[in-house]
Amino acid sequence: MSQFSLACSVYRGGTSRGLFFQKKDLPQDLDLQRKIFIHGIDAYNPSQINGLGSGTSHTSKVVVVAPSTYEEADVDYTFYQIGIGEEIVDDHGTCGNLVAAVGAFAIDEGLVITDTDSSVVTVSVYNTNIKKLFRLQVPVLNGKAKVSGDYLMPGVVTPGAKVIVDILNPGGCKTGKTLPSEATIMLKVNQSIYETSFVDVINPFVYVSADSLGLTANDLYSDLDRNSELQYVLEEIRCRAAVASNIVETLEEGRNLPSIPKIAIVMEPQDYVTRDGREIKKEEVDICAKMVSMGRFHRTFAASGLYNLAAALVLKGTVPNKCNGKMHEIDERLVRIGHPEGIVNVRVSLTEDRKDIAFVGMDRTARKIMKGELFIPKHV
Repeated sequence: MSQFSLACSVYRGGTSRGLFFQKKDLPQDLDLQRKIFIHGIDAYNPSQINGLGSGTSHTSKVVVVAPSTYEEADVDYTFYQIGIGEEIVDDHGTCGNLVAAVGAFAIDEGLVITDTDSSVVTVSVYNTNIKKLFRLQVPVLNGKAKVSGDYLMPGVVTPGAKVIVDILNPGGCKTGKTLPSEATIMLKVNQSIYETSFVDVINPFVYVSADSLGLTANDLYSDLDRNSELQYVLEEIRCRAAVASNIVETLEEGRNLPSIPKIAIVMEPQDYVTRDGREIKKEEVDICAKMVSMGRFHRTFAASGLYNLAAALVLKGTVPNKCNGKMHEIDERLVRIGHPEGIVNVRVSLTEDRKDIAFVGMDRTARKIMKGELFIPKHV
């Protein structure tokens, strides 16, 4: 045969989709693993027509799950962001959406044993990328992850069974600190100076205000993607913030690490219309935001970014906090984030001294789409 195959499943978790593997089914050779991921998604083509990706950052993903070596966890979860038109396999960040599907996958694959009478199972997941513990409340039916339900999350038009995701002590995943520098950093690009904030919660993010860029919540992501001048400025801000926070040493290094930090544009609550024509009133949200992932504007907002933004919003003096300056006055709250496809609620709590984040949490849905054999060209 000109191809070989290995066991693979496709799951949606939140607003992301990815290829799921049990670690035991993959070759031990890491270089061969990398080639399997690239071919499985088809990182070579921008359309990803020759694989199971679909040309977007939130569908160009791979997850590997194994029984945990971490005492408090049931399974280990390693995430890979795959390139779009580029041979990139990046494990520096994580995916807060697909972690909901990790719980379902672990139950469906028998990595977590359930009682057939149980309706909800707690799954503890250790993420090897950021070395943080996730606790998931996964609905089950007849010993398998439940799919149907009445919870409708933004970005998915059909309701499903609610998966509750909580992350304890989420700060400092890459730098060791939630705010590795001051609450704001002034960065110069061309002849303009931008006030930014670098926040390291789950995945590191850089925030810049929409006002400083002349943008509003009603700007379409498709139009923003075509704005080459804006894309240049945002990429320069992202790379300069990466250097300022010591994630990388040089701008060139930052350009070669497209997955972190990610960058988001934030604005004070305002009226806007979602991509599907729904009107959002400013009274319904605490902040509005758009984000860029792997060089493209995200159609919704990555779950890891939602966790990060909720944290940034309640940390005094950050750019997001300045969009809604009273958010740091309450120890625990539900943050309402307005993004291009609707509103997402994120649970967030400050530590007792109100200087750091105690936990962040969110509700997701997940679904197994297929399970079978993934075929890879044998010349790999």
